[in-house]
Amino acid sequence: MTQGTTTAEGCAALLRGINVGGNKKVPMAGLRPLIEGLGLTDVRTYLQSGNVAFTAPDGGDEEALAAAIGTAIEGEFGFTVDVLVRRHTYLKAVMADCPFPAAELEAKQLHVTYFSQAVTAERFAAVDPAAYAPEDFRIGDRALYLYAPQGLGVSKLGAQLSRPALNKGLIATSRNWNTVTKLVELTAPR
Repeated sequence: MTQGTTTAEGCAALLRGINVGGNKKVPMAGLRPLIEGLGLTDVRTYLQSGNVAFTAPDGGDEEALAAAIGTAIEGEFGFTVDVLVRRHTYLKAVMADCPFPAAELEAKQLHVTYFSQAVTAERFAAVDPAAYAPEDFRIGDRALYLYAPQGLGVSKLGAQLSRPALNKGLIATSRNWNTVTKLVELTAPR
């Protein structure tokens, strides 16, 4: 399949926790051929934080693709990495469904945490958003939207929401709004 004639939907692999603080180093120049070696095409990376756009010629199953990518990374780099794969249609819907006025905010103020499965408000019931105002969050489709006006690095609500007890049994990985919109662009039909 040649570039430009792809009919399969674009996907993004979201790698959790790589290239942070010198841990789990995965060079993007080494990651691209590794992903291509799985038979995936039109492979592009975005930033060093684990965002890979690609096309799966046969469509592929998100969970199977994530498992294959995780296994390939472990085989090549010697450590495990949690991987989520999401299709363009889903990524675009997450962006469109944002409950906060994204057009009015800076990218550092708005984040999306992608989850491996659906989450409910009950999972986060112990977190009182009013206690963290003006910070706020909303639950979406396998996603959580976080408004942190001072940025994620100093967000007390963000720290609370990322506690292991709240995310038990899930793969969870967060992206700022610039990355959310870039992933939609990178996975769009070409």
